Amino acid sequence: MITPPDYDVIIVGGGPAGLTAGLYTCRARLKTLLIEEMFVGGQVATTEMVENYPGFKNGISGPELIQNMEEQAKKFGLEILTGGIEGLSVGKDDLKQVKLSNRELSCTALIIASGTKPNELGVKGESELKGRGVSYCATCDGPFFRGLDIAVIGGGNSAVEEGVFLTKYVKKVYIIHRRNELRADKIVQERAFNNEKIELVWDTVLDSIDGDETVNGIEVRNVKTGVLSKLKVGGVFMYVGVKPNTEFLKGVVTVDKRGFVITDDEMKTSEPGMFAAGDVRVKLLRQIATAVGDGATAAFAAERYIEDLKHAETN
Repeated sequence: MITPPDYDVIIVGGGPAGLTAGLYTCRARLKTLLIEEMFVGGQVATTEMVENYPGFKNGISGPELIQNMEEQAKKFGLEILTGGIEGLSVGKDDLKQVKLSNRELSCTALIIASGTKPNELGVKGESELKGRGVSYCATCDGPFFRGLDIAVIGGGNSAVEEGVFLTKYVKKVYIIHRRNELRADKIVQERAFNNEKIELVWDTVLDSIDGDETVNGIEVRNVKTGVLSKLKVGGVFMYVGVKPNTEFLKGVVTVDKRGFVITDDEMKTSEPGMFAAGDVRVKLLRQIATAVGDGATAAFAAERYIEDLKHAETN
């Protein structure tokens, strides 16, 4: 006799990909649980303004967008549980086993939408002063730096957008980038170039962060000349890329050398019945719009996988 699972589908991660997957599976009348370790929304929940998600001509705040997504998914029956995943495995009858700190849950299909977290640069002073002047979230911590000079490390969209956001609070923003041109979208660059509180520091990398109780300065190095110099700042915001939240997946599905999950265009992983969606998988573009598309595709693929299993059991 086949053991019935606790859920048809379990989704790991509550960002746009996970919430969209939950919306679609619940509308397909699949019993679905979404497990989120921290708070629903992921990085989007800490984004002040989203301007490139279709349908909102004046933009929409990240928290509001996530709240709308969550309420919509719950309306169709999505269950949400707060908790960390300690491991995954495939058990009897090919059921997927999700291990939490206090129990195990089973499902027929699993969707991995666990997203990413900020990279740490690993320079001297970074870990020691984390939370005491070193931050990875301008929206979360910006008001604590009111009236100070601060440094933003990076040259992509996140770095430049958050640098512009920080000018609401701080006296001056140094955007420190290792190249001589930014990687951010042109419209984002224009905002930075036109903001008198922002100074671009080109061809430069961060060597160390100084301070005792809190950050009081940084040492930077010009990559072309090798010259070291110091900047007096009261805070450092790090935007040097992301790494996937896939520690719990070791040995379960195939990942690339950076740890991102490898999928096909139907979001299928190397393990039948396991799918991945959003920033956690190998992909060209990590945006809300692509996460939502991934979530919908993964949900549909999971629904079809479950239907195929049921069909096989009756034949």
